[in-house]
Amino acid sequence: MDSTSAAVAGAVTFLWLGMVLAISFLEAPLKFGAPGVTIPIGLGIGRRVFRALNLAEAALAVAVIAAVAIGSPTTAVVTLTAAAVAVLAIQLGAVRPRLNRRSDAVLAGEDPAEHRSRAHLYYVALEIVKVLALLALGCVALAA
Repeated sequence: MDSTSAAVAGAVTFLWLGMVLAISFLEAPLKFGAPGVTIPIGLGIGRRVFRALNLAEAALAVAVIAAVAIGSPTTAVVTLTAAAVAVLAIQLGAVRPRLNRRSDAVLAGEDPAEHRSRAHLYYVALEIVKVLALLALGCVALAA
């Protein structure tokens, strides 16, 4: 990759990675342990925060794709970019709608125990895969 594209791709990738780590692995779990935060309140806050995060992620994904596309990327850079973007697409297209249906029911007053779902576990597993892909992409892009 040319040095400018590599620098941009690396910087944007690490920004994206930092946002995911801060929200998904720090803010989200801590929120439910805060005094006075009930499940419905936590879900309401979480939906807004993750909607904003996912919009930012989509914008950052476009920026990474653009930097990679114009920079004569290596196969590793293309593969890792595709992996990170694919994970985000799966989260947004397949998992988030299921999570939204569950949180809609809880926010409408239904018992959270009646709406247990593995969707949250799938989302977390995909977040871990995305974090690993972004970490590798950032390193490979900057080394290119």
